[in-house]
Amino acid sequence: MRAVVLHAFGPAGNLRYETVPDPIPGAGQVRIAVKAAGVHLIETAMREGLPIGPPLPELPAIFGGEVAGVVESVGPGVDTALVGVDVVTSRSVSGGYSELAVAEATALHRIPAGLDYESAAAMIVTGTTTIEVLDIAALTAADVVLVNSAAGGVGRLIVQYARAIGARVIGAAGGPAKVAAVEALGADLAVDYNQPDWTDPVRRAFGEHPVTVALDGVMGEKGRAALDLLGEGARYVTYGNASREEFAPDSEKLREHGITVIDALSIMLSKPREVRGEESRALQAAADAAMVPTVHTFPLAAAAQAHAALERRATTGKVILVP
Repeated sequence: MRAVVLHAFGPAGNLRYETVPDPIPGAGQVRIAVKAAGVHLIETAMREGLPIGPPLPELPAIFGGEVAGVVESVGPGVDTALVGVDVVTSRSVSGGYSELAVAEATALHRIPAGLDYESAAAMIVTGTTTIEVLDIAALTAADVVLVNSAAGGVGRLIVQYARAIGARVIGAAGGPAKVAAVEALGADLAVDYNQPDWTDPVRRAFGEHPVTVALDGVMGEKGRAALDLLGEGARYVTYGNASREEFAPDSEKLREHGITVIDALSIMLSKPREVRGEESRALQAAADAAMVPTVHTFPLAAAAQAHAALERRATTGKVILVP
């Protein structure tokens, strides 16, 4: 089969499209003909060899833990009725940047009717993360919600959800194209946080400290600016640090204004998680058009370009590799 292989940690160009042996499903496993594979931002850091997420893989390695496709064959002990079924999974995958991937049969979800492979691959991790972050944030119709990286995979879903429940939404994104994408999602205000004065239009439209909840996957200086928009008793919910910038909120200021900082990822990792149930919720939300992911597709052979574009923040929505 053809796959994208990393032989040495380093830049995106180290990802090589080449021929490798077909994986063989073992007991309790299936082999999936991959139709869509998600590319996660953390994989770009892992590719560089940065120990800031999951353990680094042994090399050579094939990345890709978000896979949608068709069950092509099954290993011992697996019902052969699964062959030909459209499935998606994010756990126990041999490597989704490939034409064929092996996964545990118990980790599979049947793709809901009406949902395509690309959207299923986008929702199985990004959608599930969004569901969990939203559960923690506990948004209400009375909230004024600021979403940093509102044109990203998680951000776009948060904007849709917040609008659907009747909250007022401020979407911050980088560059005119992404701002336009956020406007198209129905945000009450979309701003370009690459501009040094990006908080000014927020204050003009909503007041000096209008935000009751900020959801931030960027942090760094953009997160610091978002904090300055929070009102008394507001909540600042983080779910990642895409900027890779050191960031420590002013604890005295937080106490003075009763602002609560919530690290959603730490909560998610520290408590028992009903991951399968949350994955099902995310997939069904997309199938019901309650949360519609936007995908940016690249050919499997162009995985290096996909990584480079993701690192440059040159994409909107979820990056997906397709055969």
